[in-house]
Order: sequence, then structure tokens, then C-alpha cells
Amino acid sequence: RVFTIGSAIITIPSPPPYEFEGKVWRSGGKGGWYFISLEKSLSKDIRSLHKESEEGWGRLKATVRINKTEIATAIWFDKKHDTYLLPIKAVLRKKEGITDGSEIKGKIEIKI
Repeated sequence: RVFTIGSAIITIPSPPPYEFEGKVWRSGGKGGWYFISLEKSLSKDIRSLHKESEEGWGRLKATVRINKTEIATAIWFDKKHDTYLLPIKAVLRKKEGITDGSEIKGKIEIKI
């Protein structure tokens, strides 16, 4: 992030990627989306630093890396469960063999 205050230019470095792990779950029936609910402690850390950057519905742009696959995505804050939801796109599921119930680990970098 780069800010200008008067004639001063201030650069604030982006935080390093966050590590996560979780179980993939599917929303709805046929054609439903796949998600991972990020750990509540991780969600709390992310929200404390990035809440002001959230777009509509608590959306934060992000890059996720699972094994060898990295994709641009976003996470959404779920107020009901007090956690961010990470959608697992079809391209990522296919490349990494991810299915409903898969336990996965990865890294997520918030794009600010």
C-alpha cells in the first residue's frame, strides 16, 4: 500500500501469506459451490488488519496456493459463523484432485 500525505510518500508492505488448513464442504445440491471455512483465529487476524479494505459482503481479493496451483480469488466474511469463506474454484479442484470432504493445506495472500 502506498499513501501520500502532503509531499511525503508512505509505503506499507503487504503482510506475508497466511497459512491455512481445513475441510472442503459443498453448499447446496447439484452445482453447489465448494468452500473452506478459514479457522476463526486466522479470520480474526485477517479481519483486524484488512476490514477497511473489504468490498461488498465482506469480500477481500486474494491469491490462494494449494500444492502447486495458485489462483486469483476472493474470500467473504460470514457473519453468521464469524469466519471467512474461501471458495474452491473448479480449476483448482481439478488440478489438485480436491473433492467434498478433502482436508487441504494452503497459503492465502490478501491483495490490498
